Amino acid sequence: MTTVDDVAPELVESFETTIGHHDRIEPRDWMPEGYRRTLVRQIAQHAHSEIIGMQPEGNWLTRAPSLRRKAILLAKVQDEAGHGLYLYSACETLGVSRQQLTEMLISGAQKYSSIFNYPTPSWADVGTIGWLVDGAAICNQVPLCRTSYGPYGRAMIRICKEESFHQRQGYELLMTMMRGTDEQREMVQESVDRFWWPALMMFGPPDDDSPNTAQSMEWGIKRHTNDELRQRFVDMSVPQAEALGVTLPDPELRWNEERGAHDFGAIDWDEFWTVVKGGGPCNAQRIAHRKRAWDDGAWVREAATAFARRSAS
Repeated sequence: MTTVDDVAPELVESFETTIGHHDRIEPRDWMPEGYRRTLVRQIAQHAHSEIIGMQPEGNWLTRAPSLRRKAILLAKVQDEAGHGLYLYSACETLGVSRQQLTEMLISGAQKYSSIFNYPTPSWADVGTIGWLVDGAAICNQVPLCRTSYGPYGRAMIRICKEESFHQRQGYELLMTMMRGTDEQREMVQESVDRFWWPALMMFGPPDDDSPNTAQSMEWGIKRHTNDELRQRFVDMSVPQAEALGVTLPDPELRWNEERGAHDFGAIDWDEFWTVVKGGGPCNAQRIAHRKRAWDDGAWVREAATAFARRSAS
């Protein structure tokens, strides 16, 4: 493995100058091995999250209450597949194949966002995921459009545009239900009660317990800390919840005039780490489903590879 001590000083200086000027590192540029590994970990986790994230909502494709809702949901799930494709492609520019990434996901060597290990038992969950989960994703991902690695930042531009649409359609679905029957309003509130805290966990552990944040920010991979992004999401969500007519399930949530931001209650980090380590409600189910899809598609990959070889010869 090449270390900083093994390369020409001018390459190290070029890398550090590029990062210092907030410019982009491209695949053919020299980069420290630690920078490459950090990118692979972060981009792969992001790609896995998009692919696994198709499952909770895909669960409702055959049960959507109208043709219009089915078409909207189908388009969204297809978008998520595309996001995974963009991100796996960006990761491949760092010298790791999509097959390797998928095998690491299935084996548990790489993770995906903890939020997708929670079930979606009601139709309102489709809207809540759009509003809260995609809203949290937008807070986290918009700064990544300016990340220091070129392929990742360029992929994020289109992803963020589509995620913004997903967030709006989720909010519109919930607003429609809140204008409906008492039963529909209760369904929305129950869904928000379940997803609010896991949505706050999406930003990762608190800064004091996040071992990668400081170095990622020094390299320009991340632009904000986990706690900064979490605070931004809370401040964004409170007025939206008021307009929607739902109550966020946090009795300690209140505006702090001195800070110019909302105070909120303590997150159950024990639950977060349990889910991350594989003990969530749907961890085993999500991975088993992904592995089954990967195994079922083996013949397609083999046939495509054989055809490409025959065409080349």
